Amino acid sequence: MRILVTGCGGFLGSEITRQLLDRGDEVIGVSRGAYPQLINAGMTARRGDLSDSDFTSQAIAGVDAVVHTAAVAGVWGPWEHFYRNNVVATQNVVAACQTNGIGDLIFTSSPSVTFGGDHQRGVDESEPYPAQWLCHYPHTKALAEQHVLSADDRGRLNTCALRPHLIWGNGDPHLIPRVLDRARRGRLRIVGNGQTRVDTVHVINAAAAHLDAIDALQNRPEAAGGRAYFIAQDEPVNCWHWIGQLCEIGGVAAPTKRVGFRAAYTIGAALEATYRAIGKKGEPPMTRFVAAQLAHDHYFDITAAKDRLGYRVRVTMDDGLQRLRNS
Repeated sequence: MRILVTGCGGFLGSEITRQLLDRGDEVIGVSRGAYPQLINAGMTARRGDLSDSDFTSQAIAGVDAVVHTAAVAGVWGPWEHFYRNNVVATQNVVAACQTNGIGDLIFTSSPSVTFGGDHQRGVDESEPYPAQWLCHYPHTKALAEQHVLSADDRGRLNTCALRPHLIWGNGDPHLIPRVLDRARRGRLRIVGNGQTRVDTVHVINAAAAHLDAIDALQNRPEAAGGRAYFIAQDEPVNCWHWIGQLCEIGGVAAPTKRVGFRAAYTIGAALEATYRAIGKKGEPPMTRFVAAQLAHDHYFDITAAKDRLGYRVRVTMDDGLQRLRNS
């Protein structure tokens, strides 16, 4: 197949690209930057901005399927920035697929699209979108996800959305370095009672789920299409124990100081208000969303991904941690 991967240079996008190339697919990668290592591996590069509809339509022409991972993540920043890159860009991708007669579209969403600040314990895809949002990222990803799923048109364009949670693994440029940096500087605190249970997903598993979704949309669109799917390790962990393991591997002291959820949430709200009022650049050291995520359980029932996509875990938690130790 000829498969186009947006955000091909990202942590997840690059792993998806490598796995597709490894199994013999032709990959066209779309990104703003240059990634010579992927080109050397066999990827064809198309550079541009997906919020530009003309570029998007031209880039997507002539492929069999699209994997849309490109997005702006984070818990802070202007609405317009998130909306343009997460919603408008996705609308352009959908329109380009429809115009160019592309058969399948897999959208990388996020479990945070269902997070309203409370515990989520073993929830499945029937979990509704929240009534209010704690930051712009999950809000705009939810809008994009809804647009993708509403475009599912059996026999023309088959679509689905994957929601991988806390992607990590070797080469992680985001989650693990951020945790280690804050721990090293003594700025990491245990929020809540220290018993928070969360799902994570190794990057190899998250990427493989996208290949599973491509195959499922190709072979059984009536079962796989028009749906969102939680993607995880299928073994929830104690968040702070897991962070402690990452710290041990990274050679830094694990956090021991605690702050209650209500205090952290109040501090986050105050910092958000202050940053807005003075126009301060950069992300506040605490936000309401981060406080709620760190103090509340969020793990998921991935039965639908197993049954409808054929998803399975390739790298276990223990194996993934050992890979980090060996790197």
